[in-house]
Order: sequence, then structure tokens, then C-alpha cells
Amino acid sequence: MNKPLSLRINEIFFSLQGESSTVGLPTTFVRLTGCPLRCGYCDTEYAFHDGTVMPLTDILAQVEATGARYITVTGGEPLAQPGCLALLRELCDRGLRVSLETSGAMDIAEVDPRVTVVMDLKTPGSGECDRNLESNIGRLKRVDEVKFVICDRRDYEWSKAKIDQYDLGSRVQEILLSPSFEQLAYRDLAAWVLADRLPVRMQVQLHKIIWGDAPGH
Repeated sequence: MNKPLSLRINEIFFSLQGESSTVGLPTTFVRLTGCPLRCGYCDTEYAFHDGTVMPLTDILAQVEATGARYITVTGGEPLAQPGCLALLRELCDRGLRVSLETSGAMDIAEVDPRVTVVMDLKTPGSGECDRNLESNIGRLKRVDEVKFVICDRRDYEWSKAKIDQYDLGSRVQEILLSPSFEQLAYRDLAAWVLADRLPVRMQVQLHKIIWGDAPGH
């Protein structure tokens, strides 16, 4: 008899989406434990190891109990757990709008096509730029989103080059540029984007503006 699928969950919480094209919408977040990357600006180091093993059925029950229409599966790096694929599929089967926050370092080939992938291409300032998996670019769908966390001018220029190299403007619905929290001034990134008339969405982390670094938001 097959053992029921379980995943290690760091937290499940209901909050406002702080980033991406659904920013500001009430959303239930499922944060999975574990991440093979160590980005210098990481703000979820508590998710590297802390977590509770939960059966998939219990996870789904908790998510449905929140009553949210929008669900974000995040981490850490959620795809580091193979069971994440089944979780995404089951959430979609329930008619929920599901997004996956993932790095550019994990293969997205098997992610359910109903899921909106928000892929964080790692910039040089992250310290993990060499981990980006180039094959992922060809697997992006039109409804997906690509995010760049910008630490400095070098990161900005690198991101501009990648946007051109991969023709991201015609490949995905949103290109997101986010200043690294307390590392790059909002107005600096805004000025660069406007000066270059860059076809991107600049975003700030709404959840941090409201709640700071408190977990569960």
C-alpha cells in the first residue's frame, strides 16, 4: 500500500500578496521548507530548516479553510521538494488560482500548466547567478512572470541584458523589477527604469511596508 504523500511545511498563512501581478489581493500562502540556494539578501532563512511534515490532505484542508481564491506556493524553494508538483496539481484541481514562487535554478518542466510561474532569475548581487537554469526560459508560458531582485546598478544592467537576450517582453505577461529591501533606494531603481523607458513593472514589497520582517505575512 502506497504511503500518503506528505510535505514539510514551514507555514500556511492568509495575507495580502506583496508582489507580482496580484499584489494587494488576499492570498493564502503555503511556504515549503528547504532551499538549495543561499542568496545574500534572503529574507526567509527561517524556512531553510524549520517545518512540520504534513499529509497532503491536511495541507489542502488548511488552505481551503482560509476561503481564499488566490494561492501562492513559496519557500525557501518549493520545487526542492518533489511533492510540490502534486500539491500544485491538487490546488488547481480545486478551481483555485495558483501561483508558484520559484528561483531560476529549479527545473519547471513538470509544473502543472494551470499554475502561474513567478520565476526569480538570480542577479549577480544575489551571489547565486550561476545557478540559473537557462532551459527554464523556453518553458515559460505567456501567463508566467519573471522577477529580478536588483541590488545595485550592475544588477540593473545585467537584468536589462537578460530581458533583451531572451525577449522576455513577448514571452511572459510580466517582467518584475524589485529593489533589494534596504539595499537599493526605491527612487534610484525608479529613475533608471524611467530613463530607459524599460517595459517592466517596478514593484516594492508591500508586505514589508505594512508588517516589516514578521513571519506569517
